[in-house]
Amino acid sequence: METLQGMKRSHHCGELRKGNIDQEVVLCGWVSRRRDHGGLIFVDMRDRSGLVQVVFDEAAMGEESFHKAESLRTEFVMGIRGKVRGRSEDTINPNMETGEIEVVVTELRILNKAKTPPFYIQDGIDVDEMVRMRYRYLDLRRPEMQKNLMLRHRVAKVMRDFFDAHDFLEIETPMLCKSTPEGARDFLVPSRLNPGEFYALPQSPQIFKQILQVAGFEKYFQIVRCFRDEDLRADRQPEFTQLDIEMSFMDQEEILAIMEDMIKELFEKSIGAKVETPFLRMTWDDAMDNYGSDKPDLRFDMKLMDISEYVKGSNFKVFNAVLEHGGQVKCIKVDGYANIPRRELDGLVQFVQIYGAKGLAWIQYSEEGIKSPFKKFYSDETFQKIAEATGAKTGDLLLVVADQRLVVAQALGQLRLEMGRRRGLIDPDELKFLWIVDFPMYEYSEEEKRWKAMHHPFTAPRDEDIQYLKTDPGRVKANAYDMVLNGVEIGGGSLRIYNADLQEQVFESLGLTHEQAHEKFGFMMDAFQYGTPPHGGIAFGLDRLVMIMAKRGSIRDVIAFPKNQSARDVMSDAPSPVEEKQLRELSIRTAVAKKK
Repeated sequence: METLQGMKRSHHCGELRKGNIDQEVVLCGWVSRRRDHGGLIFVDMRDRSGLVQVVFDEAAMGEESFHKAESLRTEFVMGIRGKVRGRSEDTINPNMETGEIEVVVTELRILNKAKTPPFYIQDGIDVDEMVRMRYRYLDLRRPEMQKNLMLRHRVAKVMRDFFDAHDFLEIETPMLCKSTPEGARDFLVPSRLNPGEFYALPQSPQIFKQILQVAGFEKYFQIVRCFRDEDLRADRQPEFTQLDIEMSFMDQEEILAIMEDMIKELFEKSIGAKVETPFLRMTWDDAMDNYGSDKPDLRFDMKLMDISEYVKGSNFKVFNAVLEHGGQVKCIKVDGYANIPRRELDGLVQFVQIYGAKGLAWIQYSEEGIKSPFKKFYSDETFQKIAEATGAKTGDLLLVVADQRLVVAQALGQLRLEMGRRRGLIDPDELKFLWIVDFPMYEYSEEEKRWKAMHHPFTAPRDEDIQYLKTDPGRVKANAYDMVLNGVEIGGGSLRIYNADLQEQVFESLGLTHEQAHEKFGFMMDAFQYGTPPHGGIAFGLDRLVMIMAKRGSIRDVIAFPKNQSARDVMSDAPSPVEEKQLRELSIRTAVAKKK
């Protein structure tokens, strides 16, 4: 193998333009594509800046040097010296940014050879994701993947610049901390120096950033790694990155305004997108009632509509039973889709059952008249009233779900998104931001038979609702807020409890005794005794933000080395067993039998 000794790179491949014509350049990179025309070899040479065509001419180079060029194959690493020349009009490549020029090579050095890759190093490949992750070092060579990570770098830089300009301090918090209840499962780290005891990897820096407010830093931020041991999906990983923020002496209006300014600057400087402020605000109740989701996608309409009053009191037992038990009958209107095929309707029944609904009914206002599985139970006048209430006209379809409120919201909200996708109602280039506010403080866990914090136990209840903490927790609203973009929650936060007595009340409402609360959060409770300022904050999912900006379908495409759906790194084969000696040092014995 040759070296670059005495050969210093002068330019990057993707930088060269007509202004470089007649210059001698030295380039380094990979062979992306090779075309042999007998006496002339054309190579598309690639580095992270892009592609440029380089030309090996046997007549100009000599037989020996040209023979070396003939040995080049895809993904060989090379360095070249050559002269930039303009391409003739009929050979200009408009699909390449460097397509008006090429480099005629005078010197070639093959720095390393390469095996044939398991997939093409190019954009838009149709390859199983497991193969891409197994050969991640090759996947990351592909231009679209490199652009994703370059975008991620720009996003982080704009964030840091914004907060620095607004007097925030970036302060690191511990990676090894105390395991606490609530939320997702912790990843645990055994302590060799303290046998039988464990650290937890942080699910977020929540407690520490509040402690920093007690310490008087007033404006904190951090781009931080967080860890949650939970089931995975396209926008979730066991380790992820968030932008974490906390502020003292600010009310909710000030916090939301600063965050809107940050997002506006972030999108404009990172991807050139114009963002209008202030953002729309919607209460949690309105979001659930109208869209069936606390993160509604507002790029299309199609609200959920309640038709309970029109269908009650009939001989149709399905609706009657639901309404008698405090449920709802709601629908969505799909314009111009009354002629939906029956097989597709049957598929939609199965679709809503995934989200807890027992079934799906419909009303087709077709040219031939009204079609519905419950038509015989209601008069034409009832169907006309439903049409007037929902705005349905001839040619429209109503899809109906009857169940308890949250089941209706979940099933019909997901069906709304599905119909929006199928009917082509979602503009992929549109950005619809909004704030969801006035969240419930608690949600009831049927499994555990107790109230749990909807966000986390440090969220402040609204002042007027504190009186219901013990007597009616379901009535308490929180000073919490989520930022939503195109149906994705990109950030969430709240005003925090800063009074020790109120924090004790909230712990008690969550079923924690005084002793349990102090065992888990004693250092925080102690800190609150020494003059805690009013404070609040928010955290944004950096991975999700970049995913949306890059128009990708999975956060795995914007993370350099992600885990798969089984939380495994298939490139390095982690997690993996460790030696018995390591376990003994950590005072650990495993109940899992060793694999032979």
